[in-house]
Amino acid sequence: MEYRHLGSSGLIVSEIAYGNWITHGSQVAEDAAISCVKAALDAGITTFDTADVYAGGRAEEVLGRALAGVRRESVEIFTKVYWPMGSSRNDRGLSRKHILRSAEDSLRRLGTDYVDLYQAHRYDHETPLEETLRAFDDLVRAGKVLYIGVSEWRAPEIAAAVRIAAEMGLDRIVSNQPQYSMLWRVIESEIVPLCTQEGIGQLVFSPIAQGVLTGKYLPGTTPPADSRATDPSGANFIKRYLRDPVLTAVQALKPLADEAGLSLAQLAVAWTLQNPDVAAAIVGATRPEQVLENCVASGVKLDAQLMGRIDEVLGDLVERDPARTASPASRP
Repeated sequence: MEYRHLGSSGLIVSEIAYGNWITHGSQVAEDAAISCVKAALDAGITTFDTADVYAGGRAEEVLGRALAGVRRESVEIFTKVYWPMGSSRNDRGLSRKHILRSAEDSLRRLGTDYVDLYQAHRYDHETPLEETLRAFDDLVRAGKVLYIGVSEWRAPEIAAAVRIAAEMGLDRIVSNQPQYSMLWRVIESEIVPLCTQEGIGQLVFSPIAQGVLTGKYLPGTTPPADSRATDPSGANFIKRYLRDPVLTAVQALKPLADEAGLSLAQLAVAWTLQNPDVAAAIVGATRPEQVLENCVASGVKLDAQLMGRIDEVLGDLVERDPARTASPASRP
């Protein structure tokens, strides 16, 4: 496993991070989830990403139990706040009330005194950004949060957060968590240049496009019965990729992966890590062997010729439009 700084901060993360969206507390039994976390630790993964909304809080609880007994200083635990966690009008968004309550709840579920990174899971158009940033800053000053970040924010929203934090003397964001893969590159034109300038690192999710870039979904066939495409909790997030032109192109990537000595999944994860602005690629798993397979991508260098051939295969199937306001996976 290799490690990178998170943006220009001093925090070092494993360049493969383990995420438990959909899996822990819902798709995967707890003993299997704990086995996946153990495999991640054994492979050198130190960075674990979750959110309060995943499985209604159960994902945080499972991760907390999986990491119980692990020396706290040896891992980085990331979680998020924004989505509804109750029926009250104040049980959602990025108000001071919701942030402070949600942080306490997340710490309790995770069984820890602090989280290494606390992220605004989406931008809240109904709460003043100053209020949100002040609440995050208070958590940092209280020692309950070490760093703050955002997830799936647009470039103007990130720029505003940086400006307001500077004007008010508040802790500034160090990370953005967007979707990024060979097929989904909308961050490259506006978000990455801005974040590079401001020292904000990218923690990218869905590097294998919800499993499509593993090659297990074949054109003209029904998805496997035990796959994410048929699971009620994950099917809505993958369906845009389940088109024959996309699936045919993915199969055409296999000879390129073979030449590189990688599986398709490893090639996909390694591809995201060629971007120097990516601090970590977040991978999920339902079995320990999937964790180990993904970890092979750490440290892999893909030459310019291979990167160009990947672009030729995928062609106009790649989504690059920064005007897109929502990624195909709306809640990781």
